[in-house]
Amino acid sequence: MEVRVAAIFFICVSWFSLGLAEYVEVRVKGVTSIATTDDNFICATLDWWPADKCDYGQCPWGKAGIFNLDLSNKILHNAVKAFNPMRIRVGGSLQDQVSYGVGFGDKSCNRFKKNDSGLFGFSEACLHHKRWDELNQFFNKTKAKVTFGLNALHGKKVSSEDKSLRIGDWNAQNSRDLMEYTIAKGYQIDSYELGNELSGSGVSARIESEQYAKDMKKLKEVVTEVYPDASNRPKVLGPAGFYDKKWFENFLQATGPGVVDGVTHHLYNLGAGVDPELIDKVQDPFFLLEIAQTFYDLSNTIQQFGPWSEAWVGEAGGAYNSGGKDVSHTFADGFWYLDQLGMTSTYNHKVYCRQALIGGNYALLNTTTFIPNPDYYGALLWHRLMGTRVLSTMNFGSPYLRAYCHCTKNQKGVTLLLINMSNTTTFDVAVLPDYNLYRRQILTTRKYGANGEPEREEYHLTPEGGNIQSDVVLLNGTPLKLTNASDIPEMKPKLVDPTSTISVAADSIVFVSIKNFHAPACA
Repeated sequence: MEVRVAAIFFICVSWFSLGLAEYVEVRVKGVTSIATTDDNFICATLDWWPADKCDYGQCPWGKAGIFNLDLSNKILHNAVKAFNPMRIRVGGSLQDQVSYGVGFGDKSCNRFKKNDSGLFGFSEACLHHKRWDELNQFFNKTKAKVTFGLNALHGKKVSSEDKSLRIGDWNAQNSRDLMEYTIAKGYQIDSYELGNELSGSGVSARIESEQYAKDMKKLKEVVTEVYPDASNRPKVLGPAGFYDKKWFENFLQATGPGVVDGVTHHLYNLGAGVDPELIDKVQDPFFLLEIAQTFYDLSNTIQQFGPWSEAWVGEAGGAYNSGGKDVSHTFADGFWYLDQLGMTSTYNHKVYCRQALIGGNYALLNTTTFIPNPDYYGALLWHRLMGTRVLSTMNFGSPYLRAYCHCTKNQKGVTLLLINMSNTTTFDVAVLPDYNLYRRQILTTRKYGANGEPEREEYHLTPEGGNIQSDVVLLNGTPLKLTNASDIPEMKPKLVDPTSTISVAADSIVFVSIKNFHAPACA
């Protein structure tokens, strides 16, 4: 008996010491899709924060704010153009303190200054029409699809009973002036969003749901009047805040049909950027799953109270207060970010806006050099490979392996996103159709490649040197770096025998395109 136990122990130790892979089956239901996203699901934000926005003894925004950003930077241009198009949301905490220096607006146009009595510790500011011109020239050259966040506090007063509450009707005149100027100049805006984080209990200020609904109706009225042609009329979005069930329900009931085109909510589910456990959170599949309830509840609220609206994640940076300086710009952040993209899409969210394109610690581009961080490349691969139709995907294995599947974008077949959050285990993944629906097809699927079937396309993302806190990412073993001309590098797949399993190394992220996977939903 002792000899037998020793033998079993030796076999187990040998298995793990050799680092052998764990076999996992991932099954995809390809008959019908379970959700859909927008063609431009990937979105990134430009924020108003000035250089003296500081958190935890550091000031990570530099000249990345809307007033200071170098819009002529070649890397910035190429990074946005590579998406063809990229969706950009212009907004953030300070947007409700911005007026517009056009029409009858304020022509002096001062920028933000430190002011302890102001929201978030800053004064009010003004967007001069020349800077608005510069921004739109940048958007036009890079073919960006723009969401612009409007000041929702124009005309409001502080409640005498509650200093955080803002009361009174929204004064839409300055926003109307901006829209009319924008139309006169021929600038294209995809959507207007009213306010930032004023819903529920708010962050620095709040508005009651019934009043917000009244203000949204006013915005819809203005947009409809200024853009009479419905074919090129911008969408109306809101409330751009953290989900509060009762507040959102009341808001949608009070606005009624045909007002809110997109219900936007914000997420910072990793907690404070200074949290020393941040590196552990981004690799903890159980912690990352906790936010799924919010996606489900928001989608359910829209179905019940505003089925004419779409669900959008309007802003998500993972860790709040500019992100974590040792985590949010590194490869490790991709475990959280790409898992969020996969999870959100399954709950019928149309758009996901990452905070930020540039600025803070959580940006897709380095704040000073503009060089893309690892999450930029993950976002670009998603945008190019993952189509709008979302397929039900089941992982019959470790919770540290995440699996999501969409119809491939503009091509036949399906594309999977496989995320390995384990530090030690490699997974050998077999992708199979759902047993209950395609028992016969499972037998034929394993024969792919025997008669000249197309090879499988794989994109393996790993950190440089195996260090998940590196800000350099490898694609199929080669570092992704800008060309000498500051262009985004080519991202070519590895072609693999389709009869083999997919090897997903520890601490890696893999996109896999399978052209001959039978999925009627993708026809």
